[in-house]
Amino acid sequence: MIFTITLNPSIDYVIPIKNLKIGELNYMESDLKLPGGKGINVSRILAELNIDSIALGFLGGFTGEFISKWLEKDSVKSDFIRIEGETRINLKIKSDYETEINGLGPNIKKEEAELLLNQIKTTTSNDTVILSGSKPPFLPGNFYTKIIEIVKANKAQFVIDTTGEALKSALPYGPLLVKPNLHELEQLFEVKLKNQRDIIHYGKKLLEAGAKHVIVSLAGDGALLVTKDGIYKGTSPKGTVKNSVGAGDSMIAGFIGEFSHSFDPLEAFKMGIASGSATAFSNDLANKELILSLIPEVKVSRL
Repeated sequence: MIFTITLNPSIDYVIPIKNLKIGELNYMESDLKLPGGKGINVSRILAELNIDSIALGFLGGFTGEFISKWLEKDSVKSDFIRIEGETRINLKIKSDYETEINGLGPNIKKEEAELLLNQIKTTTSNDTVILSGSKPPFLPGNFYTKIIEIVKANKAQFVIDTTGEALKSALPYGPLLVKPNLHELEQLFEVKLKNQRDIIHYGKKLLEAGAKHVIVSLAGDGALLVTKDGIYKGTSPKGTVKNSVGAGDSMIAGFIGEFSHSFDPLEAFKMGIASGSATAFSNDLANKELILSLIPEVKVSRL
C-alpha cells in the first residue's frame, strides 16, 4: 500500500483578479476552493490513475470537513487524525503575477501527534510512505525523522518531498525518491546553479547522501533523473500552462504509481513527467485521460 502524509493540509482558495490593485477594492472574476496539501495532491493523482493509496495526516474544523468530503467524492481513501484545531486556508491570487498567502496551520496536541505515529507503526515491508510538504509550526522539528525511523524499522520504503533541514535529515535513511526543483536544490546546498553540469553535480550529491532516485524538476524544460545506473534527461510535452500548483506532487504520484508495479525507474520517470505536465495544463489536478495522452510525447535520453 502507498500511504501519503500531509501534516499541514489546507483549503486552497483560488481567486482570479484582473489587474490587482494593492490598497484598493478589487473584484474577483470567479473563485475556486480546492483541497490543498502536497500529500493530498499525490493521493488524488494516484486515485485518478487507479492506484490505491491512503491519505494520512491531520484535519480539523469545517475546513477539514470540506477536504474530507472532497476526497470521498474523488474516491480517495483517507484515515486522517481529527484534531481540535482548524485546518488552514491558503489564498492563491491569480493576476498579472501569482501571489500566495499561506496560513500557518493549527496547533497539534501531543496526543494527536501520537495517534498519527501509531498509524505509521502498522506499515510493513510491502508499503511505501510519501512524506510531503511543510509541518505545522507546533509540531516538533524532528517529527518527520520520527516518522521515518518508524518506517525504516518496519522495512517500508519512503519518499520525502520537503526542503531544508527536514530533507537533509532524511537523506541518511535512504529515501526511494527526492524531487527538488532548481530553487530548492540551490537552497539546500547554498549555491547558484549555472548550468546542467552544476545540476547533475548536486543531484549526485543527493544520491551520495542516501537517496536512491533523484528527480530535479526544471519547469518547462523537463526534468533530470539521477540514479546509480545513470543520468537521464526528460523533455516535457508542449502545452499551455494554466496552473503551477500541484505539478510537482503529480510528478511524484506518476513516478511512484508506475514504479510500485514495474520497478522500472525510466518508465516511472516518463509517467512522472506526463503527470506533472498534465496538471500544469489543467485548472486543477490532471485527469487520467490527459496524463496517458501525454506519455508518448515524453522523451527520455541518457546523458
